[in-house]
Amino acid sequence: MGKSKSPYIIEIDSITKRFDDLIAVDQISLKVKEGEIFGLLGPNGAGKTTLISMLCTILYSNSGTAKVNGHDIAKNPDYVRSSIGIVFQDSSLDDRLTGKENLELHAMLYNIDKKTREFRIEKVLGIVELKERANDFVRTYSGGMRRRLEIARGLVHYPRVLFLDEPTLGLDPQTREHVWKYIKQLVKKEKITIVMTTHYMEEADELCNRIAIIDHGKIIALGTPTALKNSIGEETVILKIPDSNKPKTKEKIKRAFPKSKELDGRIFIPVNNSERQIKKIYEKAKKSGIKFIEIGIHKPTLNDVFLHLTGREIREEKADAKDIMKSHMRRHGHRRV
Repeated sequence: MGKSKSPYIIEIDSITKRFDDLIAVDQISLKVKEGEIFGLLGPNGAGKTTLISMLCTILYSNSGTAKVNGHDIAKNPDYVRSSIGIVFQDSSLDDRLTGKENLELHAMLYNIDKKTREFRIEKVLGIVELKERANDFVRTYSGGMRRRLEIARGLVHYPRVLFLDEPTLGLDPQTREHVWKYIKQLVKKEKITIVMTTHYMEEADELCNRIAIIDHGKIIALGTPTALKNSIGEETVILKIPDSNKPKTKEKIKRAFPKSKELDGRIFIPVNNSERQIKKIYEKAKKSGIKFIEIGIHKPTLNDVFLHLTGREIREEKADAKDIMKSHMRRHGHRRV
């Protein structure tokens, strides 16, 4: 598809999605720049998958509008679909086919001619390092290999935007890092935009140029990972003190570290540069007669940002909007609702 004239590859204006009494996406407005890795971070049930499903034209919105690659998702859904790729949270590969056959089937659905199809399949298999396993049945692939094949399938028709819904869910840490490497390579080599959902803080921090933190269907924070972490304050040096409740100890701590806070026997001391300050704090505590059994550094994380904004940590939910969405679609007997 042709290139969008706007500097933003995705433009969302007050989009909303309801499932019966649940507001899964609540008047979200957002713009995604071309060529960036944009993350939607939040717990299960926050509305991340529902938002992506609307942008991919799988679901109708109840109100609001959105454009993907310059095309309105409601007025021109076919144009939107032809310019995007998607890797679903749940695997949708056919494990009775080989890796190459899965890619061929997908390419044929996009009416790619045989010669072009062969060239593109060879290329995307190279990107995800699966050329040697191309003719093996998918049922023999590991979880990480299947994820890489799904990414390759999402690329075979040369999309402008690739949506990744929880791309490393269920993978072990080593395989997760390998998938991160491929995602970074995609943006660098293929010049595409990636929009991904995740509830892994370290994944969003590692990959994303910008992040929208979503909770209960609303964007509660938006910015670069660094800016979001810096927004909640300074780094902290932590002293673990066994007798922090004793009056004399409290007095010593207050005199030595007047800006500190105490919680469950740990003293939190705000600093500007924890690596440089930790030695000074260690020496000051010793000099002040404060007995401690442990000293460490804590730098703000994206989970701290979420905790600061909501009063709770990002966590798994028992039933999320995705589960409700699936139930709703089954009841109504069609894909798009």
